[in-house]
Amino acid sequence: MQLEEGEPLVLLFVIIMGNKCFKDVFGVKEMYPKNGRVILHVDMNSFYASVEMAYDPTLKGKPLAIAGNVEERRGIIVTCSYEARKFGVKTTMPLWEAKKLCPQLIVKSPNFERYRSASMGMFEILRNYTALVEPVSIDEGYLDITESFEFGSPIEIAESIQKRVFEQLDLPCSIGIAPNKFLAKMASDMKKPMGITILRKRDIPNQLWPLNTNEMHGVGKKTAEKLTTIGIHTIGDLAKGNDIQLKSLLGINGIRIKERANGVDHRPVDPESIEEFKSIGNSTTLPRDISNQQELFHVLESLAETVSVRLKRKNVLASALAITIRYKDRKTLTRSKKLPNPIHHKEDVAAFAKQLFLKSWNGDSIRLLGITGNDLVDQDHAYKQLDLFSYEKDAKKEPLLKTLSSLRDKYGKNIIDNAGSHNVDPNHKIGTGTSFNKDFLRTFPDKHKDND
Repeated sequence: MQLEEGEPLVLLFVIIMGNKCFKDVFGVKEMYPKNGRVILHVDMNSFYASVEMAYDPTLKGKPLAIAGNVEERRGIIVTCSYEARKFGVKTTMPLWEAKKLCPQLIVKSPNFERYRSASMGMFEILRNYTALVEPVSIDEGYLDITESFEFGSPIEIAESIQKRVFEQLDLPCSIGIAPNKFLAKMASDMKKPMGITILRKRDIPNQLWPLNTNEMHGVGKKTAEKLTTIGIHTIGDLAKGNDIQLKSLLGINGIRIKERANGVDHRPVDPESIEEFKSIGNSTTLPRDISNQQELFHVLESLAETVSVRLKRKNVLASALAITIRYKDRKTLTRSKKLPNPIHHKEDVAAFAKQLFLKSWNGDSIRLLGITGNDLVDQDHAYKQLDLFSYEKDAKKEPLLKTLSSLRDKYGKNIIDNAGSHNVDPNHKIGTGTSFNKDFLRTFPDKHKDND
């Protein structure tokens, strides 16, 4: 082959540039583990408040809170800006107390459509880097970028995500980079707002082990209190804990959290994980045809207890409830309703099942009854997902499991179960809401399928 005048220089340039590109890609690839994973956890900072500030820039730099029942002193703080936190305002705090701490506090009612739209925009950005994106709530998700070296090093990808989310949505986020989901989640919590943190297994003894167990993702206040009874106070204590003692105290979860304390977490980033359990239920054929309401209520209570146990065993909550009624003529009726709050306590399941039963039963004798919990959400993340359910104006119905959990921790379980669950009037109309499963996750464009 003969080259025209000037072609050798062009060819030499192509060879040099091609070699440079090869070295660039090869160099970036060398920054990824050969046998491990690179996981990101993206967590939006003060999400609701940040969305309101992006919508109305005049709110930026001011103490802002999102709360239910804005016009009433008994409203509860859902979230607040970092400016408000400087005054001591906190999530789950009564509105009157927050106003006392910060008289200039700006309080707004939640706008869930606005938050949902911002969330969808955020996840669309994340899916530009990998198809392996797992939303765990409206404002956080995991990414497996192990094969995403074409976009740069892990830190470059994190910086790019943070920059795009801020420039396109005007929203801040923190990102954790680690070899697994647990460490990535712990890392994202270390620098807020707008932080990027790398947490490697070799960092665990210095970074995590000195922390109290209640600062560990997956360990709640009650579990932390139980751990103190066997001399475990820090994550380091847990990492070195006795397997037999831990299993006796907490069951298999005791072994699991010990593994996490040692940096072991094999869970994959699964875009479909939220769909793993679509429903959990129980039904029974009655020993005889029954038409007595009280007897039927007793059956529903028994079914509710079984459903509750199964929900808790799977670590999920139901955001919709269905009942099945089969009459003595074998005619079968199924009715379902969205719930104001996701639930798993037997008292709540029974109360709403009775409401639905009274709305559906025609008075004839019944041969079979069933209760099913639908639209299940992961319990560990349900606190943040509650924004996607109906927002009752009655403060007793605040859709905030985090608030209820906080009150239970502070005053005991009965403060909620007795005052809330048992006072539900079976004749009261069940509110409607939005399913995290159907109305949120399924609205995301499934970009990875387009690439198949």
